Amino acid sequence: MTVERSSVSAIMAEEENLDPNTANHCPIQKHLPAIKAIRGGEEGASKEQKITCGGNGYVWKKSKSTTVIQHSHSFQSSWTFWFDTPSSKSNQATWGSSLRTLYTFATIEEFWSLYNNIHPPNKWVHGSDLYCFKHEIEPKWEDPVCANGGKWTMMFPKATLESNWLNTLLSLVGEQFEHGEEICGTVLNFRTRGDKISIWTKNAANKEAQISIGKQWKELVGCNETIGFIFHCNKTHSLCLR
Repeated sequence: MTVERSSVSAIMAEEENLDPNTANHCPIQKHLPAIKAIRGGEEGASKEQKITCGGNGYVWKKSKSTTVIQHSHSFQSSWTFWFDTPSSKSNQATWGSSLRTLYTFATIEEFWSLYNNIHPPNKWVHGSDLYCFKHEIEPKWEDPVCANGGKWTMMFPKATLESNWLNTLLSLVGEQFEHGEEICGTVLNFRTRGDKISIWTKNAANKEAQISIGKQWKELVGCNETIGFIFHCNKTHSLCLR
C-alpha cells in the first residue's frame, strides 16, 4: 500500500504507534539491538503487551483475549538510519569507514517505533552524527548518487533542535518537498560549537531544485536567518538564501 503525498502528513500526525483500545494511549515499544545500544539496553515491552510484525501489518497482543490487527502505511521510499560516533571516527582508516547502519524502515509505524526509541538530540555526545538517507544511498560524498550534489545547512540551539530534527525527518520521509526526488537524505551533527542539520541533494547543477528545497525547508522550520548551500564538487561555489 502506498500513501499518497497529500495524505501522508495527516496519517503520520495520527500514527504514533498507539494502542487503539486504551484510554491512556501508550507508544509502542519496538526494541531493536542497534537502538538498544544507543539507549542503554532498556527492557522491552511486558508479556501483556507485545508486537509481532509480518506481511503488511502488525499485531498488537494486549492480552490473551484481545488481538487487534492494524495495517501498516508504506512510504513512497524506504529510508535508513545511520550512526557515527567520535570514538569510532578516531580509529577509522578512511573517512566514512566507521559509519554503521541502524535500521531500514518503509512504513509510518516502523518510523515511529524507531524514533521513539532513540535518545533525543540533547542527550547525544558531541562529535556524533545521525543520518537518515534513502535506502541504498550511503551518507558519503563518494557515493555516486551524492557525488555531484551539495547540502543546505542550518544551526539550531538545543531548545529547538529536537523539534526541528523531527519536522525535517517527517517532511523528507513524507515526500513533502516539491523536488523530493533531488534529496538524498539528512544528517544531524552534534558539535561543541553548535549543533546543525543538513539536507543533502543529488544534483547541485539543478539550481532551481536546490533553491526550492532550501526555501521549503526554511518555511518548515520557521527560519528567518540566511542559510547556505555548499556544492560538494566545488566547495568554493555556494548559494545563499535570505
